[in-house]
Amino acid sequence: MCSQASTQASTAPADGPSGSGGVSVGPSFRPAVRQLPAAGGRAPGNDLLRRGSAGGGGVWMEALAPGRAPAGTAAGRGRAPRSRAVGAAVLLSALLRAPPAVGYLARWPRSFQLTQDSLKIVGSSHFPVSVYVMLHQRSPHVLCVTQRLRNTELVDPSFQWHGPKGKIVSENTTAQVTSTGSLIFQNFDETMSGVYTCFLEYKPTVEEIVKNLQLKYVIYAYREPHFYYQFTARYHAAPCNSIYNISFEKKLLQILSKLVLDLSCEISLLKSECHRVKMQRAGLQNELFFTFSVSSIDSEKGPKACTDHNCDSTKRLSKAKNLIERFFNQQVEVLGKRVEPLPEIYYIEGTLQMVWVNRCFPGYGINVLKHPKCPECCVICSPGSYNPRDGTHCLQCNSSLVYGAKACI
Repeated sequence: MCSQASTQASTAPADGPSGSGGVSVGPSFRPAVRQLPAAGGRAPGNDLLRRGSAGGGGVWMEALAPGRAPAGTAAGRGRAPRSRAVGAAVLLSALLRAPPAVGYLARWPRSFQLTQDSLKIVGSSHFPVSVYVMLHQRSPHVLCVTQRLRNTELVDPSFQWHGPKGKIVSENTTAQVTSTGSLIFQNFDETMSGVYTCFLEYKPTVEEIVKNLQLKYVIYAYREPHFYYQFTARYHAAPCNSIYNISFEKKLLQILSKLVLDLSCEISLLKSECHRVKMQRAGLQNELFFTFSVSSIDSEKGPKACTDHNCDSTKRLSKAKNLIERFFNQQVEVLGKRVEPLPEIYYIEGTLQMVWVNRCFPGYGINVLKHPKCPECCVICSPGSYNPRDGTHCLQCNSSLVYGAKACI
């Protein structure tokens, strides 16, 4: 049972993971399709577009400044995130146009069910009980009794806890054993993961002899997935060997990076390819296939220094995602009004797609079969497995003898 799914648990947003403190259970991927707005009607091109099509350097400098748009426009006067996306889209529109076809944006929302786990976990005399504690957080009370004994009087009980290497657990700044035998951890660290054994001695009644009971718990450190959004988009392009495609790619990534910079997010180009595509009844055309990601810039170690609600990575990434979607939608709306000759490079409406990708920090992995009580958690890799990179699975390694291995040695 995951320790953090307690009074802190709350419903997660539909398009992002649950916030820290709750443990998400049972992912449900159900693609929902939202129709993008069709290109607007033709209208006379404005002066801004004419300056952009002429290749003026000042236009691009403005585009690279977050929150800014050309002077004299509504976008330039506003300071909201929407203004940033609109302004950047207008400036980039010199190289873009929207074809008449209506496109679709595929979303992959996630639905969560949060388990309300008890703050007190009992053991079993038949099998080890798994306990999940979020890294750098307080653990639940791990009781040295079974469910049956919990509701029974025990005469002269005595408790003794032994840690992963057989060492007796003594009270210190990170571990505490209460007078009733409960084990509690403060600021749980991944090195504390392992098998804990409690030895219980008691009398059922004063007249009976002393009985002994041994209870085992496997306590795992876990972290929430460090997820990111992955986008794909396509552009009508210059010939595939043209330097204009490379120049355009750099400018596009610069603008996207500036859009999300204030949210402490970063854009990474995952793949960029140029292909010749045979269009139905339209012959061959060149197309650029972009794949890029947006992820939050967070520290990998220790609790976050920022405690403000605006620092939550889920909220920041959600805002970044909305800015990017709005940026591409604005390209469709603005460029659909052009009457000037089509540029050589322009966004193809409806090709923007987004998926949510989970990843775990090295030494952690997601395993629904092994950890059904914590199916969405990045649980520390057990001995015999390791994770060397930010994937989502612990790989088999028979020579690994520790928890959280990052290499197979």
